[in-house]
Amino acid sequence: MTLTLYILFFSIIAYLIGSIPTGYIIVKAKTGDDIRKIGSGSTGATNVKRVLGKKWFFIVMLLDAIKGALPVILGKIAANYANDSIGIIAVFCAIFVIIGHSKPVFLQFKGGKSVASGVGTILALNFFVGISIAIIWSIITYISKYVSLGSIIALIASPILMYLFKNPPCYTIYCAIAAIYIVYLHRENIKRLLKGEENKVRK
Repeated sequence: MTLTLYILFFSIIAYLIGSIPTGYIIVKAKTGDDIRKIGSGSTGATNVKRVLGKKWFFIVMLLDAIKGALPVILGKIAANYANDSIGIIAVFCAIFVIIGHSKPVFLQFKGGKSVASGVGTILALNFFVGISIAIIWSIITYISKYVSLGSIIALIASPILMYLFKNPPCYTIYCAIAAIYIVYLHRENIKRLLKGEENKVRK
């Protein structure tokens, strides 16, 4: 199988894994409600918190991070068989898993904002960079009380950190693409932040 076919095959797998709507499934199972009709309409952890509380916020974040990491790990394994010396399969897996999370085929392409799954992809590409942006997210979110602000700053920092940790150039390029995409998904949050109307994670 050629490198192109490896990329195509694992990109499809990554998209389908990303499309598994963790938050939607959990809220539906526990309450019978459609989370897309609650709060922000997102299937992500922050909206799950509005319905099920802090415990399930962290559970959904963890599951989404695992969901993001798994296809990238598979892509890294596949690289050993595909003559992929630059990690391009893993990068395509990372791109398509966050697209799957935000535009899931199983929910008419309405999902979450790909923060936790995005962090999961970065953890799988480089564990230390992933941990670093998770720490940045935690600090900014704790100080500001805005999950969205922590997410935006952490993702913007990711390509810089990936570069500083001397990773393959395609990893840095991926982080830049992911940061732009995830910030775009937060465009309404940014508007509310600028107006002082964004919901705080705690009072």
